Amino acid sequence: MRNLRVNADRIAADLDAMSKITDPGRPWTRRAFSPRFDEGREWLARQFTEAGLIVSNDAGGNLLGRRPGGDPKRGTIMLGSHSDTVPDGGRFDGVAGVIVALEVARMLDERGIRLRHHLDVVDFLAEEVSVFGVSCIGSRGMAGVLPQDWLALTHEGRSLDQAIRDCGGVPEWQIPATNIRAFLELHIEQGRVLEAHGTDLGIVTAIAGITRIEIVLTGQPDHAGTTPMGTRADALVAAAALVTDIDAEAVRRAHGPDHFTATVGEFSIEPGAANVVPGRVRMLIDARSDNRDQMREFLGWSRQRLTKLPTKISADMRVLSDNRPTPMHADIINALEAASGKVGATHRRMVSGAGHDAAFMARLAPTAMLFVPSKDGRSHCPEEFSEIADIALGAEVMAEAVIAIDQEGD
Repeated sequence: MRNLRVNADRIAADLDAMSKITDPGRPWTRRAFSPRFDEGREWLARQFTEAGLIVSNDAGGNLLGRRPGGDPKRGTIMLGSHSDTVPDGGRFDGVAGVIVALEVARMLDERGIRLRHHLDVVDFLAEEVSVFGVSCIGSRGMAGVLPQDWLALTHEGRSLDQAIRDCGGVPEWQIPATNIRAFLELHIEQGRVLEAHGTDLGIVTAIAGITRIEIVLTGQPDHAGTTPMGTRADALVAAAALVTDIDAEAVRRAHGPDHFTATVGEFSIEPGAANVVPGRVRMLIDARSDNRDQMREFLGWSRQRLTKLPTKISADMRVLSDNRPTPMHADIINALEAASGKVGATHRRMVSGAGHDAAFMARLAPTAMLFVPSKDGRSHCPEEFSEIADIALGAEVMAEAVIAIDQEGD
């Protein structure tokens, strides 16, 4: 049994309290810009205040709690994540990182540890895909890269501009923060690697880039009962073979040293009738890697594969979005590794296949992430679960890393 300075029972109580703030009959649902999200924000603000933090909202609508440092000129060490959820699946995703950040601040106070840097606890606005169809709104705002045309997006008569204002933000004032010395984010892994290897913690070396590719195959719709099999231009048959090959190519690339995934997550058939040969198929590929060369090669492979379609099938391929991978900062990675060793936690370096607010914070400051295990790798579903003992161990490592970063330069 490890002797931790953080309070595991308090972490558990906080997570339990937040889990109860959910849409009725939908555990656990607290979507950004909803009344339930606002209720969760109000609860967090009260906890920040009770912990002695100075509570504010920044221009991007992020909730902040500050523990002032002894030498403000040194800047701010920031910890946190997000409290919004996807529908039906957010008991730990995001909010664990906010609660851990709060617990670190509490522990430092209880132990009488005065930092030279300010310590900011942050709950980023709308990390998950919001009702406006966009994500990482708060961290993009803090980094000064929130697309201004997004502000005109509307949902049920409310613009994103107004929604940010309703969360305490001032969209036109969003400029990059300049005083952040380091940013650290604890998050559940959302995968099976740590659990499968019996490892306590994952230290993230990079957040994978995400490329989304649309492919449309066009054949010819014909009567399903009268068109001979050998004369058809069946777009679905060609698409089925293509999907299988995409999966096989992704498996091949994943066997190397790099992180790589490719998923056909959207698929539609036209005309979509049982008695009509499919004449058109649209598919959307979500491909992710921490190696930019791997992604370029996969795009090249995809184009080449489309030259091998049946002669009666034509194809159109276009890249809808192409986000580069984000490396984490070596100094913060090293600080987390040293802290893990100091508290006796086993750890491994790993890539995050999911996107996080840390990807945008890395534009502002040295950044790294710490993963705690997820039971059976489940996430974004009601079964999502992480052990409190694992989260508390992660909190202890975060606290140790914060203290070490604060003392650098002595």
